[in-house]
Amino acid sequence: MAYLSDFDLDDIVSILDSIGNKYTEGSKERDAIELAQIALLYPRHTRQEDDFRRYYKRFFDPSFKINVSHEFATREEADRWLASGEAEDTDRVKIAGKGFMVVQLPGRLTFMNAPLPEELEADDGTEDSE
Repeated sequence: MAYLSDFDLDDIVSILDSIGNKYTEGSKERDAIELAQIALLYPRHTRQEDDFRRYYKRFFDPSFKINVSHEFATREEADRWLASGEAEDTDRVKIAGKGFMVVQLPGRLTFMNAPLPEELEADDGTEDSE
């Protein structure tokens, strides 16, 4: 993932819209892109765009770390922990080496994919392939 030093939020949302329109309405891909658009617009709506830009910049700082509260070998183990009542909204966890965040939905907590910085670095295409 490359750092965009001075991105235009409206331009990014527009690009996501053009990508999303390539998928059928109701597909997982289109739903994910629409969710990403909403997530990008949320800081503007709540007047926290400057905070988001600082967070975004800090995300690429090599010293930036996300606190992972728990690590689980399997999804089943993580689901048991989630059901135990110990999990809290926004907890970051690793399940089988992948990053997730606990999110509050109406009436329940669930896991949302939330790759950790080291996962994103591995996916940026600079990793040697065999």
